[in-house]
Amino acid sequence: MQPTSPKVVLFDMDGVLYDSMPNHGIAWQRAMKEFGIHFTVEDSYATEGARGVDTIRKYAKAQLGKELTEEEAQKMYDLKAHYFHEMPEAKIFDGVTDLMKKIKDSGLKIGIVTGSAQRPLIERVTHDFGDFVSRDQITTAFDVKRGKPNPDPYLMGLKKAGNYAPSEGIVVENAPLGVRAGVAAGCYTVAINSGPLADSVLINEGANILFPTIREFADNWKEVLNNISNRC
Repeated sequence: MQPTSPKVVLFDMDGVLYDSMPNHGIAWQRAMKEFGIHFTVEDSYATEGARGVDTIRKYAKAQLGKELTEEEAQKMYDLKAHYFHEMPEAKIFDGVTDLMKKIKDSGLKIGIVTGSAQRPLIERVTHDFGDFVSRDQITTAFDVKRGKPNPDPYLMGLKKAGNYAPSEGIVVENAPLGVRAGVAAGCYTVAINSGPLADSVLINEGANILFPTIREFADNWKEVLNNISNRC
């Protein structure tokens, strides 16, 4: 179902709000290598949005033949998080703040839905975007048992933002699993291709529209909103 009267925009965090994916890719490679798992930069983009522990358990099973417990995977994820936070702080993408202002001026709410379980990152979000989103409108890996590509994170994001229906939500994503989650939740899904994947990868997951940058989305916000509202 396509939204006819959008009420909320749900943003993914990494690769949408922050130019953080290159750092994540390096951290993932470094941590996984220590546990004997081959993991590429492309893998970090392809699995982005999923809960970190789920990614680790998947690769450990495929490459090592091990069924890790959630606790064992969490210890590995903690190492990845440690390496990530050793790197320079990722910048906010150009256009993000402008887009959020336009969304707010249009009378829509804003939520953030991330597969991250890194509390420092979540704290940064509340600091950087406190004028647009409250802490209780941020959905993280701690809020769901099933991460992206399942619809659960975005369904929880809709609930936290104000118990909105999927047809009232717009999802903004940069990753294949995230796009699939937004589509599965029943939301109009905007893809921002801020990484190395081909546009077709995101379109094939069901994205309704694609922009190469968040800045371009911000510049075309009114047109996109009007098009969505007219899809009845």
